[in-house]
Amino acid sequence: MLRLSKYKSIDLVETTQANFEGIMPQLRPYRFLAQYYDEFFSSWRSPIDAAREQILARILPHVRSACDLACGTGTTALMLVRKRIRMYAVDLSPMMCRLARDEAKRARLPLRVIRADMRNFRLPESVDLVTCEFDALNHVPRRTDLHRVAKAVARALRPGGHFYFDVNNALAFDRYWTGNVWLEKPSVAMVMRNGHDRPAERAWCDIEWFVREGRHWRRHHERVEEVCWNSAEIRLVLRRSGFDQVRAWDAAPFWKNPRLRSGCRTIYLAHKAAASRE
Repeated sequence: MLRLSKYKSIDLVETTQANFEGIMPQLRPYRFLAQYYDEFFSSWRSPIDAAREQILARILPHVRSACDLACGTGTTALMLVRKRIRMYAVDLSPMMCRLARDEAKRARLPLRVIRADMRNFRLPESVDLVTCEFDALNHVPRRTDLHRVAKAVARALRPGGHFYFDVNNALAFDRYWTGNVWLEKPSVAMVMRNGHDRPAERAWCDIEWFVREGRHWRRHHERVEEVCWNSAEIRLVLRRSGFDQVRAWDAAPFWKNPRLRSGCRTIYLAHKAAASRE
C-alpha cells in the first residue's frame, strides 16, 4: 500500500519500463514520459517557440523541406508544416511517433513520421533545415555519440542547410538536477528524483509514475539520462562533420524566468558548408 499526497491509501501494482521495451537500457526510448509529455511540459513551449521564431526568422522563408529530430509529439513539426514546409519528423520512441502521427491526422496536415535513432537516421531526401529542440541532443547514451549525431544530421542536410538545436550545459546540471520534484494531474502523478555526476558531466532523472486505472493506481518506473558537452566540444564536432559556421545564443532571455539562470542552456545554429566534405 502507498499513500500519495492528498489521495487515500491505494492498491499499487508496479511495473517497469523494461517490461515494455525489448531493447538495451541505454537505448530505451520514452514510454510514459511520451504519453504524458504534453500534459506536464506544455508550459515550456512558449520560450522554445519564441527562440525558434526569432533565431530562424531570416531562414524559414527560404526553407522548403525540413526535419524535426527527436520530434516528440510532433508539435514543432506541425508548426513548420503550417508554414508550407515539407516536413519529416524523427523520434526513437514508438509512443512519440504514434502521437505525432495521430496529431497530424487530426489536423489534416501532411507529416511523414519516421521512427529512428538520431545517431543514424536517414531521410528519403536532403532537407534545408534540421531542428532538435528541448535539449533532446543531451539524451544520447554516450559522450562520443555527439559526433554520430552531427554526421547523421550533416548527411540529411543539403549543402548550405542549417542545423538548429539547444542543449543543457553543466550549470544546468548543477542547478536543476538535484532533489525531488512532484507533479500531478487528475489521473496521473509523477515523482522525479534527480542527480548528476559533475566530473563525468552526466545527469539522470528516475521517474516514478502513478497512473490511475479505475479504483487503483499502477506504478511504473522510467529513467532519463543526459550527457553534457562544453561549447568548444560542440563547435569542434560540428566543424569536423562539415559545418563551417556555428552561432550560439544564451537561452535565458527567451525564458524570461529568473529560475533559468544565464549559462544553463545554449541554442546553436550551424551552417553546413556549401561544398560538402562527405
